[in-house]
Amino acid sequence: MPKILIAEGKQEVSSFNPVSSHYHDFDISFGDEIFKIHRGGQKELGGALSVFDAHSDIDLVPTYSFRAITSGGMLAADDFNRIADEFLSSIKAAPPVDAVYFSLHGAMSAENEVDPEGYLLAETRKILGESIPIVISLDLHGILTDRMLQHIDALTVFHTYPHVDFFDTGVRAANLLLKIINEGVKPVIAKVNIPALVRGDELITESGLFGQSIRAAQAVEKSPHGLAAGMFIGNPFTDVPDLRSNSLVIADNDPELAKRVALKLAVDFWQVREKLQAPLKSIDEAIQIAFETEGPVIFSDAADATSSGASGDSNAIMRGLLEADYRGRVLLPIVDSPAVEMAFAAGIGATIQTPIGGALDSGRFSPVTVEAKVRLLSDGRFINESHGSIWNGGNTAVLETETMTLVVTSRPVSLYDRSLFLAHGQNPQNFDLIVVKSPHCQYKFYEAWAARLVNVDAPGSTSANLHSLGHTKCKRPIFPLDEEVVFEPKVDLFQRQ
Repeated sequence: MPKILIAEGKQEVSSFNPVSSHYHDFDISFGDEIFKIHRGGQKELGGALSVFDAHSDIDLVPTYSFRAITSGGMLAADDFNRIADEFLSSIKAAPPVDAVYFSLHGAMSAENEVDPEGYLLAETRKILGESIPIVISLDLHGILTDRMLQHIDALTVFHTYPHVDFFDTGVRAANLLLKIINEGVKPVIAKVNIPALVRGDELITESGLFGQSIRAAQAVEKSPHGLAAGMFIGNPFTDVPDLRSNSLVIADNDPELAKRVALKLAVDFWQVREKLQAPLKSIDEAIQIAFETEGPVIFSDAADATSSGASGDSNAIMRGLLEADYRGRVLLPIVDSPAVEMAFAAGIGATIQTPIGGALDSGRFSPVTVEAKVRLLSDGRFINESHGSIWNGGNTAVLETETMTLVVTSRPVSLYDRSLFLAHGQNPQNFDLIVVKSPHCQYKFYEAWAARLVNVDAPGSTSANLHSLGHTKCKRPIFPLDEEVVFEPKVDLFQRQ
């Protein structure tokens, strides 16, 4: 009966968010608790377990899981050390195993480690030895490092953006691991480094240009000798030395196939790089569009996207609307714990004067004082509509000014769907202007009924205006941060002996 070790580690960070992440910003699980969380679920581990559980002769060994409650700033050194120690201690304590599946993200960064996933994989190899097959799954926003690839046998990566193939990515990883164990396939990994950072709606795989690259990668996986393939676009906000885009192809003991296809994927991607950027409107331009548009307008404030690692306390668009005397009904989310505390102290129905914004990223945002009625108070826990898990924004207040309804949380929470709004009694369709702090407003959530969607060039630690961020660690030159970047395609091969 083969034993397969299971572990999980996920966080995506913005190096430009001044607020560090800490241990308490993670959901931590040990042993069988991991299975209770993921069996029947729609994330990668849920998909992998559905494959493994279908084989009665497989014995699963759950060890450790750390999952960021939401994305954030870089992980503090002491907190990374604690997580790494717990992760590796759980692997040391496990019985001997025959194979490993790790569900990872790929865009972590800690104050004392620029490649946390690579570190954990390298240390795992020291514990388990060189002969144990290790397969991982990653987000396509992951930072793909040589150190990671040197210590694994194979990987699978998301094929969708916005991400909807969590489960399928886990299924593909589990099936690939079983092929290594049972069929003796010999994965050879080909990777091409592409000096480009991309952001924008053309990355939406269903409708954008990036979808062409993904469909080409999927065709590889369906070919006779193809095992896995994908495109990594990195996370432009995780400023580390290996930040870039990558093409990746894994073939069964066929390095020439892997090299040839990885090169083609990379060259094709490079040729459309200039189109893979976000068209942005200044705050003033966006507000003028709102004045001129009949029907609901969506302002996409990707610069303060908490799901990408931003602090969530930007009031830049709010300030602009107030200064322009916009009179439509506005729905806006913001993180501001002191304002929530004031609302709780006053109680529902009370009118308060409170500063809003800049509670976390005070270097970018300064507070705006508003007079608002406290309409609703909650503990901030709610079921999200995207995949049914519990999200927690901490104590939350709905504050209503003359023109604005503010859903104010105590801590960052993901905002790529309507869950926060709906859970607090606010249907976005009842407003004239809705600020969505996300780089993508999924069609079914917003675009299907909105009159206009505007990508706003606001300040923030996850701005699609990449020039505004101030990268200092990623290798240069890189598009679009530098002029006349030259791409000379080169394939790196990785294969376990």
